[in-house]
Amino acid sequence: MVRGFWDKLEDPIVALAPMDGVTDAAYRYMVCKHSNPSFTMTEFTNVEGLARGASDMLRAFIYSEIERPVVAQIYGVEVDSYYKTAVMLCYMGFDGIDINMGCPANKVAKRGSGAGLIRTPDLAKRLVKICKKASKDWAEGISLEDAGVHENNIEVIRKIHGEGAERKEIPISVKTRVGFDEVITEEWVKHLLEVEPANISMHGRTLKQMYMGEAAWEEIAKGAELCKKTETSYLGNGDIQSMDDALEKIKKYGVDGVLIGRATFGNPWFFSDKEVTDLEKFEAAIEHAHYLEKEVPEVNFISMRKHLGWYCKGFDGARELRKALMRVQTADDVEATIRKFQSGELTVEN
Repeated sequence: MVRGFWDKLEDPIVALAPMDGVTDAAYRYMVCKHSNPSFTMTEFTNVEGLARGASDMLRAFIYSEIERPVVAQIYGVEVDSYYKTAVMLCYMGFDGIDINMGCPANKVAKRGSGAGLIRTPDLAKRLVKICKKASKDWAEGISLEDAGVHENNIEVIRKIHGEGAERKEIPISVKTRVGFDEVITEEWVKHLLEVEPANISMHGRTLKQMYMGEAAWEEIAKGAELCKKTETSYLGNGDIQSMDDALEKIKKYGVDGVLIGRATFGNPWFFSDKEVTDLEKFEAAIEHAHYLEKEVPEVNFISMRKHLGWYCKGFDGARELRKALMRVQTADDVEATIRKFQSGELTVEN
């Protein structure tokens, strides 16, 4: 088994969970600048689109060196598309590849990908194996052309990454759930362990639950027990509110670590467990906006508004500032609005 960076992480592992529409390059940069997650993971990206030459989708794989170890997360159902995408990701220098087998979104799962793969364990296992093969082929010298990568993507990738990353195998991991419409944690984990992923990250809800109810950490613990007998590491995910909560769950449920998602919203300091001032929140919001606009211009700036809303919590006038920030169009707008708020000059029209 190739474990790569997984064997170099300090215990316990407390990392940033991938979240569609949230963990873009700017968000991950802010988290890594202001705290220290064990690793980061990109938003999941569709392998079929990538394999067919949708080079605009490559923006999901923009990353900064400050994020390392950085893992690229992908989803889909076509085995050959996974192969081509995995070779691309090796070329781009990612530290690992994670296969999403947990997304509950209907548009994803109804095609059999994301959490839909829980219903097709044989296909799920083939996907892990084909990504391992792609990683090995990359290490042994395969070119992008010989791997069948679309010429549109080759042009973009070479422009950004030159001759490509070091020729080495990188680890393949899986992020999933305890079941599709019913809990089958142990049966499902046993299937995955047959193909020896470097890591399994387990969210404690079924697809049917989406994000409703409480995460079933007792079920997560059952998977942890199975992984203890193998080389595969195992992370839990769901409803963690603080670093203290994370450490408590790691100890109580026997996992090697955890992934943190929603608790990081508006809180890039999460992994330092730092108490921040209102001024620090304002400056981080401004910095975040400018970084997105300058370094990741491919991302629609309007997506920044939700992040700004998350920063606006816990201080007098937060509601008024949040309302004003929902109208911004540029990073300069963000900065001007916050400065007006700080000076007491902000007025919010209905």
